Amino acid sequence: MERFRVTGGARLAGEVRVDGAKNSVLKLMAAALLAEGRTTLTNVPEILDIDFMSALLRRLGCEVEQRPGTVVIDVPAELSHEAPYELVRRLRASICVLGPLVARLGRAKVALPGGDNIGSRALDMHIGGLAKLGATSESEHGYIITEAPKGLTGASVWLDFPSVGATENILMAAVLANGTTVIDNAAREPEIVDLADMLIQMGAKVSGAGTSTIEIEGVPAGSLSPTSHRTVPDRIVAGTWAVAAAMTRGDVTILNANPHHLELPLDKLVTAGADVEWMPDGFRVEMNRRPEAVDIMTLPYPGFPTDLQPAYIALNTVAEGAAMVTENIFEARFMFIDEMVRLGAEIKTDGHHAVIRGRPHLSGAPVRSHDIRAGAGLVLAGLVAEGETIVTDVHHIDRGYADFVAQLNSLGAQVVREPDPDHFHE
Repeated sequence: MERFRVTGGARLAGEVRVDGAKNSVLKLMAAALLAEGRTTLTNVPEILDIDFMSALLRRLGCEVEQRPGTVVIDVPAELSHEAPYELVRRLRASICVLGPLVARLGRAKVALPGGDNIGSRALDMHIGGLAKLGATSESEHGYIITEAPKGLTGASVWLDFPSVGATENILMAAVLANGTTVIDNAAREPEIVDLADMLIQMGAKVSGAGTSTIEIEGVPAGSLSPTSHRTVPDRIVAGTWAVAAAMTRGDVTILNANPHHLELPLDKLVTAGADVEWMPDGFRVEMNRRPEAVDIMTLPYPGFPTDLQPAYIALNTVAEGAAMVTENIFEARFMFIDEMVRLGAEIKTDGHHAVIRGRPHLSGAPVRSHDIRAGAGLVLAGLVAEGETIVTDVHHIDRGYADFVAQLNSLGAQVVREPDPDHFHE
């Protein structure tokens, strides 16, 4: 196990390039299962979650080659239908193989997934949506066993909540269903559009992705073809760099990023006092003074993304004034706040609300990363804390941020990655 040693006080300046979106490429890898042959994905981040998903696809019978920025997946004619616990437990997104396996094989046995510890993420909408298409599911010995021996049939599916994962699973299953499927109250995230674009390239008939109603006209099994696809840029990583620039009163240009995917978060930075310049291949964030506190309320896209909530809490800890942050997506996303308090932050929580009173300075201390985004938020706080901040359990950060330390240091930060001599298994 390793840790980050962050020396506070640096002003970030320069350029940083964003890779493809973690929250998209994992689903694109699953979608490759729908077509026999070789699918090539580019603009792929070099993060741990890609390794985990690659291992899972190999277990299902695929050959997977990982190269810098690229993943090549050779899908065989005969696939395994079982995703075992020892692989699935590491990766919440592994549940997204459920839809493709059921669609192509008529059955799937997928272990209940693991991933970040940020609250319950029930699979009821995944299972309910597949049931509308004619699949039956049962839970047995820690596995979801879903079967559709006579194939899937198109249907109208209404989601109680615009769940990204449920939308993706139902979408991938429906492309091989007999007839037309309509998903209402579908998730609208850019990653959904990216997945739909790849499915269309493969020969699927999908319309409405990016709106709350997606229509899928099923095509016969075997009619989809492998493809090459470039992953959409990671808006969460881009947003993290934007906040880092504002917190350190820096000047950072974020390349290979789409500011249209971050309209609300970037507008919040303007409210905080930053200058934000949109560019053809990204955007620039410059801050010349202490930021102003900004209220945040997380909501499904195009609302404020829950994955950027920890970064904006970090921003508010050193801002002028007080702000309220309301978390509406994951009930346990405030778990990391105790770690922020260790750095001297003044934060009070009440249910899904947190009130942050900004202080001129934080003070370095040992803190622990609970999940990907919380870990990144703690590193940002360490950048503006007096003295050294030691961030442990950084394997979480590695799951979502490629070359995080090297990129920070290229912008002028002082961050060292080192072995954690105090690590122990609880």
